[in-house]
Amino acid sequence: MFAVGTAVSKLYDVFDRYDSHKWLENVLDEKCIDWAKARNAESISHVGKPTASPVHDKILKILENKDKIPYTKKIGDLYYNLWQDEKNVKGLWRRCTLEEYKKEKPEWETVLDLDELNKSEGENFVWKGTSVLDLGPEVHTDLVLMKLSRGGADATVIREFNVDKKAFVSENAFNVGEAKTSIGYKSRDIVLIGTDTGEGSLTDSGYPRVVLEWKRGTPLSDATKVYEGEKEDVSVNGYWYHDRGSEWEFVSRGMTFYTSEKYIRSADGVLTRLQIPDHTEVSTFADQLTISLREDWQATESQNYAGGSLLAIPLSSFLAGDLSKLQVLFKPSARAAMESFSGTKNYLIVALLENVQSKLKYWKYDYDAHIFVDDGREPFSFPDFATVYAQGDSPDVTDDVWLTRTGFTAPTTLFYSTAEPTTAEPEVIKQLPAMYNAADLEVTQGEATSKDGTKIPYFQIAKTGLVRDGNTPTLLYGYGGFEISLTPYYAATAGVGWLERGGVFIYSNIRGGGEFGPKWHQAALKENRNKAYEDFIAIAEQLIAEKVTSTPRLGIQGGSNGGLLMGNMLTMRPDLWGAIVCQVPLLDMRRYSHLLAGASWMGEYGDPDKPEEWSYLQKYSPYHNVDSKTVYPPTLFTTSTRDDRVHPAHARKMMQKLRLQQDHSMWYYENIEGGHGGAADNKQRAFMTTLVYDFLWKTLSKM
Repeated sequence: MFAVGTAVSKLYDVFDRYDSHKWLENVLDEKCIDWAKARNAESISHVGKPTASPVHDKILKILENKDKIPYTKKIGDLYYNLWQDEKNVKGLWRRCTLEEYKKEKPEWETVLDLDELNKSEGENFVWKGTSVLDLGPEVHTDLVLMKLSRGGADATVIREFNVDKKAFVSENAFNVGEAKTSIGYKSRDIVLIGTDTGEGSLTDSGYPRVVLEWKRGTPLSDATKVYEGEKEDVSVNGYWYHDRGSEWEFVSRGMTFYTSEKYIRSADGVLTRLQIPDHTEVSTFADQLTISLREDWQATESQNYAGGSLLAIPLSSFLAGDLSKLQVLFKPSARAAMESFSGTKNYLIVALLENVQSKLKYWKYDYDAHIFVDDGREPFSFPDFATVYAQGDSPDVTDDVWLTRTGFTAPTTLFYSTAEPTTAEPEVIKQLPAMYNAADLEVTQGEATSKDGTKIPYFQIAKTGLVRDGNTPTLLYGYGGFEISLTPYYAATAGVGWLERGGVFIYSNIRGGGEFGPKWHQAALKENRNKAYEDFIAIAEQLIAEKVTSTPRLGIQGGSNGGLLMGNMLTMRPDLWGAIVCQVPLLDMRRYSHLLAGASWMGEYGDPDKPEEWSYLQKYSPYHNVDSKTVYPPTLFTTSTRDDRVHPAHARKMMQKLRLQQDHSMWYYENIEGGHGGAADNKQRAFMTTLVYDFLWKTLSKM
């Protein structure tokens, strides 16, 4: 077996050397940019100019709607929001009080105008958020570390900002040049940072390898080393925070995307490794350590916990080796999984998925007994295929909680409530207006049987009383990776771009995602990647068998890992699709781990440099599986020059290979800005979104 793998590896090493399209990996090379612009022009000529499309202005209006919900981040006593519209293209960072925020039309105070900043400095910064100085509720917060990205890339510039003065800190500031930096305050004058400080400071994935403690007023080169990982690791991070009266400092060494060593750091700088499996994730609640399991854990001879469980234990007990105080806050079942959890002052709120439908479970914390108490409430849910999110407003102070409800046809609603038991209905604070006509639509949940007999759920949004004659243009969307769940959301742009035109929209829950917990994800890892692809094909075949649609009317769409899914659907089952949209994709699985952040995903896909792993990876490497004798369905590839996560060469090389084979049905558009999201502002998002829907409708609706 190894000999065969070695032979295969050598064969593809030869392929690499003679890959005639490898030149397209030179991201900013003038020849590459000219190539991309030429392909862009061809696509616009074929599909039509998006800005002239009847749906473009509707989509742009959705993105720039002044009635959209302005989600906030609380800093001190005020609520901050980054607002983008036709005037504030890159965004206006603004704030108001809670009382003001609850008004229908709040009066906002501008803190920073990002468009004005770009104009004055000749930059193209895109907002990437802030890290806040939070020393507890008794200490006033006035400083943040602002993260600004040039063109939307993952790499950011760090600039310290004073929110009281509404100005950047001018002296002895914690400012860092463009890099994939991890940074956060430990105190007012100390930060924990990982960044590019030169040779040896980054992992093979391009993320920080070293955690440093950096004191204000000193050069970064003099910062104290806290921890150093290995070059082959994904990343190393250090973070300090205040949590309901407790202070925590952690270091995490991520060996793969799913495994890490966790260390707790004492006040005197001593690191103690937490004796838990590498596959776990940890966080805290007051003095409790919370442990999320990806795999089964035999903690002691008599204590065994299922993968997907959420556990809690007082840190003091854990460090003393007393695991008898481990408490189970969630245990998975065949069709129920934990999606996330958050907290208020006294409650930990677990967000569950039961058959991909949301529920919330509340646990109250007894600070005296150091234990969580089930108060007997049934899990709280909203009806009609809704997704519900919970977020504590001020976890150090109150039990107030924000609840967000969203569904495919139900405009997103933001509620303000309490985690305490109450008979009062949650207070509606903000609600999206109806952004598309959903009056004649119905949402249903279907289930297909995959090749191995596994039941695969999916959501269908279609006109009530859909005529099943196989003639309805249908869009099947998929992802299937990284334990990411596809749950209902308000499909506004899909509404005007697809549903209002009369199309059917299918949202798939294939393996590789997290809809049924870690085991659902792990079922499609590495050599089992075919399971995700078989699931997707099973849904498509069922839609055709039930005459919801037919091959000439069936389009598929996916991005990033979903782009890899699309690439495999193209090469595995070209006979099944009428059109494909493949966005910011991975496609060359021989080279992916050597391009940008690709090495960080080997825990998901495998290591192509190991012959035994390349032996299965090659089966799912679309770039290597293009058949010169096969006629492929019309396909649109999209990517971004500024995507520094998934290299644009994946899409470039695949497009070039296919267009030389069948130029008539292969299309490509590369946005020069945008990062991994494919767009840097609302105008770009509207342009790219319209291009996709117009391509699909033009291709699938023609007779």
